[in-house]
Amino acid sequence: MIIETIFEWIVILIMSVVILWLWRERVAHKRKIKNVRTLLERIVTVNHAEKLLYVTGDVELQRLMTEINRLLDLNLRVSADYNRSQIAMRKMISNISHDLKTPLTVVLGYAEMLDDDPDISPEERIKLLSRIHQKTSEAIEMIGSFFSLAKLEANDTDIQLTRLEIGELCRRSILEFYDLLTAQGFTVHIDIPEHPIHTLGNEGAIGRVLSNLISNAIRYGAEGRTLGLTLSEQQDTVRIEVWDRGKGIQEPEQDKVFERMYTLEDSRNKAVQGSGLGLTIAKRLVECMNGEMQLTSKPYEQTVFSFTLKKINY
Repeated sequence: MIIETIFEWIVILIMSVVILWLWRERVAHKRKIKNVRTLLERIVTVNHAEKLLYVTGDVELQRLMTEINRLLDLNLRVSADYNRSQIAMRKMISNISHDLKTPLTVVLGYAEMLDDDPDISPEERIKLLSRIHQKTSEAIEMIGSFFSLAKLEANDTDIQLTRLEIGELCRRSILEFYDLLTAQGFTVHIDIPEHPIHTLGNEGAIGRVLSNLISNAIRYGAEGRTLGLTLSEQQDTVRIEVWDRGKGIQEPEQDKVFERMYTLEDSRNKAVQGSGLGLTIAKRLVECMNGEMQLTSKPYEQTVFSFTLKKINY
């Protein structure tokens, strides 16, 4: 009887110790969780770049904090991307407003001149109407470019990919600029293999990309008076290069040329400046065809805009 009583007390004592230990562990665990939560709240509300650092021997808690830190890193990147996109969007809207205002103001001025002077000569009237037409076309072109880019970035453009003979498409694209290149005294170098080369792409999209790159080379590379179009092939890809020997693009500017509404600061002359959307649209179109666009530039030696597309070997 005494032995049984002693045994019962031993069991009760052991259970009490276990319960006390579990209670202390629970309290300690809650305290750890509370400390982690406090640190996390501070990171979220005060310092987004801080990591969750807390010394603990709890393996599961360590794993939890590791995963939380991964989420914090992801949130930091997403937040940075969002801020950059917002800045770019505000800049784009500001630039569009400014660039639309300029031709529309000119149109209004010419229209008022025509309205205020009924005795204006026929020659002057024709000249003013021609300028109104030119400035209106500029505004329409910019609106169209912005609309195209908006559709591309919203994935609202249906670009069907088919098997194309890329060499013939390159030849047609450069021929469209023949008169302009001749009039401006350009020397043109065309390197397109005679044999057919097939790629997976969209004829309209590739044509627009080539048109943009060639017109850019004429506009910004005019000082070199040289323009080239090169088509080459590798095992699984085709590469199209449009190059010139003009003033080129300095290295700090090269990462920015594909940004929306970006134009080189030394190209603010309206005689040569574009909308700042052409290269962005071209790059998006190439990406929609599962290709890549690149830029290399050595001023007054060679500036090359190139893009690659998937080659079809049949």
